Amino acid sequence: MERVECLVVGGGIVGLAVARALAETGRETVVLEPADTVGAQTTSRSSEVIHAGIYYPEGSLKARLCVRGREMLTRYCDERGVARRRPGKLIVATDEAQLGRLEILLRHGLANGVDDLRRVGATELHELEPEVRGVGALLSPSTGIVDVAGVVRALRRDVEDRGGAVALRSKVVGGRIDGSGATVELADGSSASAKVVVNCAGLGAWDVARSLDGYGGPVPRRHLAKGNYFGLSGARAPFAHLVYPVPVDGGLGVHFTMDLDGAARFGPDVEWLDADEPDYSVDETRRDSFEESIRRYWPGLPDGALTPAYAGVRPKVGGPGEAAADFAILGPDEHGVPGLVHLFGIESPGITSSLAIGQYVVGVLGG
Repeated sequence: MERVECLVVGGGIVGLAVARALAETGRETVVLEPADTVGAQTTSRSSEVIHAGIYYPEGSLKARLCVRGREMLTRYCDERGVARRRPGKLIVATDEAQLGRLEILLRHGLANGVDDLRRVGATELHELEPEVRGVGALLSPSTGIVDVAGVVRALRRDVEDRGGAVALRSKVVGGRIDGSGATVELADGSSASAKVVVNCAGLGAWDVARSLDGYGGPVPRRHLAKGNYFGLSGARAPFAHLVYPVPVDGGLGVHFTMDLDGAARFGPDVEWLDADEPDYSVDETRRDSFEESIRRYWPGLPDGALTPAYAGVRPKVGGPGEAAADFAILGPDEHGVPGLVHLFGIESPGITSSLAIGQYVVGVLGG
């Protein structure tokens, strides 16, 4: 049995950012990742957007950590030579009834500290994006795109450079709380113990929490929301900005993003899953609904231009028809177990917030 000071369960971008933050305080830190590589699950199936912090209620963890994390992440990318770009984003109202929703988003964004967010009328919208149809929009110059895989590689290097380690193919299947911290059991029959355990297992965070004997604290209900993405066949990005519709239940609507090479993609939509295991196949039957959604703001979408790209599954603590839930970061104040922190529902804007989440978790543990 190995004993270290800190164990981080999960090697996605958030787990690595938490491990980096812990290692920076001088703690011996090991990341336990069940896959063959880091960042292979939710992290690698995102839109790769650096969000500004518009959508989230004032004072929420999502609002605070997104705005702080945006600045931290952009600075980190520049320091580490990770590619990023800031094309900005337009949130488009396609009819008069949606203009009120834009006002709500504007108030949220300004209250959260998104100081450069502003309204755009139909004329200016047409000047900015001639192919986009809408009666008005919000312009967010701070929204960007980033090489997420590059961030993951840089974070792993930072953890290892600070004396930490990443243990791949190390799936946590059980464990127990004891007087000196916690011991976790791995699928290969080995075990590891630590004074501090941070559960950053993403989709598997619920299983990890329930597998720890002696943990009687809260575990929120898990909801899985699948998001399908389609690419654009035979064409590069049709817009200079990222283009989003007004948000929908469970997500931000079928929006246009691009990668750093200029390849276009649309998505994700919201497909609530009943099964416990995620399904990463792209549901091609949803192509028609994608086309319908996209043509509301881009009538010029060519027939048959959408091609299946990839799918991701978001771990949520709020379900269908419910208000969007905040990040659930439960530390000793919430469950009474010293040195234990659970992260549930770390969905968008998790990538943007990752470095700020790491900083926050260190604070939860007492610095």
